[in-house]
Amino acid sequence: MELSKDLVAASSSPLVLSILAEADSYGYAILRRVRELSDGQIEWTDGMLYPVLHRLERLGHIEARWEVAETGRQRKYYRLTDDGRRQMAEEQRQWQAVDAALRGIWGAQIAPTLARTLGEPAPTRHGRPSLA
Repeated sequence: MELSKDLVAASSSPLVLSILAEADSYGYAILRRVRELSDGQIEWTDGMLYPVLHRLERLGHIEARWEVAETGRQRKYYRLTDDGRRQMAEEQRQWQAVDAALRGIWGAQIAPTLARTLGEPAPTRHGRPSLA
């Protein structure tokens, strides 16, 4: 299954903020963590991640610092700010509202579909079979 670009884009900020809430991290490690969290269904590229990181930094949700890695190379680490933690909490509330709405509508649609598949009368809103 391939996720739509719109869904991947919409989920990028809350994913990055949540990953940085676990621990400070750098670009490649964030890419790996997204892939791990999504069981490989979300495959970001550098070209997708770094604009998100730069935007979150510009908004004050994350801060960046350079460190020398064990390999001797410079690596840019990102950390969540207090403002970023507040933003992450807000994003969680918003995504939970979307999730609840979708579960509500899809749950309501599953019962009639399942009933039709099994050849049973579909329940109505009041739990009684429909005469239709």
